[in-house]
Amino acid sequence: MADDERQIRALIAEWIRASAAGEHATVLSLMTDDVVFLVPGHEPFGKAEFAEADRAMAGRFRLDGRSEVEEVVVAGDWAFCRTHLRLAITPADGSPTMRRAGRTLSVFRKQPDGAWKLARAANRLAPEAEKPA
Repeated sequence: MADDERQIRALIAEWIRASAAGEHATVLSLMTDDVVFLVPGHEPFGKAEFAEADRAMAGRFRLDGRSEVEEVVVAGDWAFCRTHLRLAITPADGSPTMRRAGRTLSVFRKQPDGAWKLARAANRLAPEAEKPA
């Protein structure tokens, strides 16, 4: 596995870890200033809107996630990654945990310092089907 691919996989793992730990500044540091998110039911939004939503969730929900990287392709200073993401969102008020799962497509851009950052992200997360007993 090439070093760039390892760095991108490490960024994804750090995003999942920092999100679960509520480390909002860390998550924001993993994206470019001009990042664009594409999610079902919403107009495209950027870093400021992401940060606002993240702050609004702070302390109200616990987020646990698992991301299975299915493909990473690096082309110069750009890369894309396809993953299968599972999220468990547990409200602090004791309401039932919401489970979402689906595929994501992320585009990363290499920064002048050599670090990779998320530049574009699209996901198709939907409620995860209950598994029969």
